[in-house]
Amino acid sequence: MAKMHVKMTVNGKEVEGLAEPRTLLIHFLRENLNITGPHIGCETSHCGACTVDLDGKSVKSCTVFVAQAQGKDLTTVEGLVNEDGSLGVLQEMFREHHGLQCGFCTPGMITRAHRLLQENPNPTEEEIRFGMAGNICRCTGYQNIVKSIAAAADTLNAQKEAAE
Repeated sequence: MAKMHVKMTVNGKEVEGLAEPRTLLIHFLRENLNITGPHIGCETSHCGACTVDLDGKSVKSCTVFVAQAQGKDLTTVEGLVNEDGSLGVLQEMFREHHGLQCGFCTPGMITRAHRLLQENPNPTEEEIRFGMAGNICRCTGYQNIVKSIAAAADTLNAQKEAAE
């Protein structure tokens, strides 16, 4: 199959490469762009380890063809750090509140949580659990993931109030 020229914005930077149109976005990110934050888990869209933000929506990059991402804006967990390279609020709250153990699901969890907090800046515990239902963790039991997201919401809301 012929390769196509792919251009998109990833984590704020324009990138391009060659790939077969049927190449899955997760493979293009990891193999062509060397962006290894999103993980290959189940490859059936069940686990969420490959979750990225594509044009303002959480998607599982193992179910998106690279051709579908042509010209779009994509954010991975690497794009959620602060400008100085330090951990972003969600990343820091996952660290501080023990929202991770082995870390395999963490990039997808944080990326999905980022979009969840964009959609609902002040979610209840029930809304967090519902909003994260498409991401599976085999280690934590979810309690500390929920605490981490709630703490991130509180921190982000406090930062927003201080800026106003």
